[in-house]
Amino acid sequence: MNFSGFFFITQLAIAEMQKQGSCHVISITASLVDHAISGVPSVLASLAKGGLNSATKSLAIEYAKTGIRVTAVAPGIIKSPMHPPETHAALGALHPMGHMGEMQDIAQAVLYLQSAPFVTGEILHVDGGQSAGH
Repeated sequence: MNFSGFFFITQLAIAEMQKQGSCHVISITASLVDHAISGVPSVLASLAKGGLNSATKSLAIEYAKTGIRVTAVAPGIIKSPMHPPETHAALGALHPMGHMGEMQDIAQAVLYLQSAPFVTGEILHVDGGQSAGH
């Protein structure tokens, strides 16, 4: 996997953030990393997004005292052009809530994290309960 893009852009962003004091880095990972689903091939996503999860926690601790927060949102399966409408019922059934999430759910999670100044190192699962178990 190539994490150099994430590493170098985050390194540059944090260098600028340090000049400003209080700032926030948010990544988008995947709920699937922490809770694999039988029959859903996910090793590549787990490698890539799992690396982002680890980096989120490491960077959060590394920069906490500088006023820079680092968080991530871990979506479940979200309605998007990636998933044709005829797959929505089957994909929704993979979540305990019985339906897929909406893009607005992810946007609201990002806005929450942005407005929560005492939250850092958090990976917020927005996955209809998938991360809680089945």
